[in-house]
Amino acid sequence: MRLLQVSDLDLYHGDAQALAGVGLHIDAGEIVAIVGANGAGKSSLIRAIHGIHRPARGHIVLDGEDITGWPSHRVCEAGIGHVAEGRQVFPNLTVLENLEMGATPKHARAHEKKSLEHVYGLFPRLAERRSQAAGTLSGGEQQMLAIGRCLMGVPRLVMFDEPSLGLAPAIVQEMFRIVRRLNEEGLTILLVEQNVTASLKIAHRAYVLENGRIELEGSGAGLLSNDRVRQAYLGL
Repeated sequence: MRLLQVSDLDLYHGDAQALAGVGLHIDAGEIVAIVGANGAGKSSLIRAIHGIHRPARGHIVLDGEDITGWPSHRVCEAGIGHVAEGRQVFPNLTVLENLEMGATPKHARAHEKKSLEHVYGLFPRLAERRSQAAGTLSGGEQQMLAIGRCLMGVPRLVMFDEPSLGLAPAIVQEMFRIVRRLNEEGLTILLVEQNVTASLKIAHRAYVLENGRIELEGSGAGLLSNDRVRQAYLGL
């Protein structure tokens, strides 16, 4: 089933064009990766889908409903979660208070207790630190908290924006394990990630974004073995 369809998307930051005619789709149950160099437009694409940036042209359709230009809170209510780059936890609130903030969508409130149990099952360290201020957590723990807060909203689709950025290698492996586990539990995932090899290994399909345009698409394994991708992003 087609869950998300992006068609002919143009986006500008002032006079600079960030996205040009971008089109992609995500089927329910997939992991779809977006790879590309810094400045290629990856984060702009995620923010356009989430309603942070308003596109100049094109359409974003979620499960048959056109959500183009909707504000972020309405996109969240519709079932799209966003784990933003840089984690962005509320540092002065406790771990538990941060997680409770994630359950604000109307459809999520009835599931708050069950969602909290699920998050603590995924991240036992958060359960141990539930009364600790989020700003005192390590970088890896804050990323766990950011993911957990997103899951509290009971999304159908989660967009990860550079989830491994700034994390130690062992924690990076854990992040990708969690992404794969969430997908195995039925969650649809859009993954923007600087670690091209790791993201293509777990992605069902992927798109290569260059200078605001989709230049290549295919299976994760197919793009991982593509000579152009290997030379441009893997140094091979």
